[in-house]
Amino acid sequence: MRESWQRRIDRASELAARDESIRPLLEVYGRLLTLQRGCSESLDRQAARLSGSLERDLAILVPVVPRVLQEVAAIGPPRLGDAARELIDGGPGSIAPMLLAGWRTPSDEDFFSRIILQPYASCLASHQRPPLDRDPPRGTQACPFCAGAPQVSILEHASGSDGGGRSLLCGTCFTTWPVRRVLCVACGEEDERKLGYFHSPAIDHLRVDACDTCRRYVKSVDLTRLGLAVPLVDEVAGAALDIWAQERGYEKLALNLVGL
Repeated sequence: MRESWQRRIDRASELAARDESIRPLLEVYGRLLTLQRGCSESLDRQAARLSGSLERDLAILVPVVPRVLQEVAAIGPPRLGDAARELIDGGPGSIAPMLLAGWRTPSDEDFFSRIILQPYASCLASHQRPPLDRDPPRGTQACPFCAGAPQVSILEHASGSDGGGRSLLCGTCFTTWPVRRVLCVACGEEDERKLGYFHSPAIDHLRVDACDTCRRYVKSVDLTRLGLAVPLVDEVAGAALDIWAQERGYEKLALNLVGL
């Protein structure tokens, strides 16, 4: 089930109020989610005009970008604010190439394209309009809708055999799809001896799924332990697990919007 933007915003606020150590991170993320909600609402109002080709859809998408950039310039650190103002000053001639580059050759480090393209891709997915001009390199487990990399693994009660009850959530369009439990989603490793699962009792519903073959990892949100979790938000809240994994030489398969 696709989580609403408001549910994500509410969860970020709820978790920020509970834990002072991650409050600044979640407050920033909550503000970014609010910007994305506004972008999504603008796109939803014009969904009938969206073609799935970003190049053709730029006329719809580019006008919503300056307001997002202005807000980022106001709330972000100086370096990010300067970059946002530079894009604003460049007008559509700067914004359109930035979006096209982020769509065709996505990068975890391209913050501005991601904050806009996530609502766009999510809107396409909600209205079942597959991307027509996006073909990034496909990993072992790429999103079946947009070919994006998975952001987080979700564990639920198994409904069948073969280690069911696991799905992946796309970091671009937020589509979910099923995957086997015993599998590295980065390289396809299936040998249990080379796959490790690590978690902290302090955040019992989160864990790191790490692979010693490719040295990549993804975080899992276990809804059987905490059914009220919102995977996209709880994954960000588990920043301590990212630090733990990276200190041990593992590289995250896909960074989240706040760069962790």
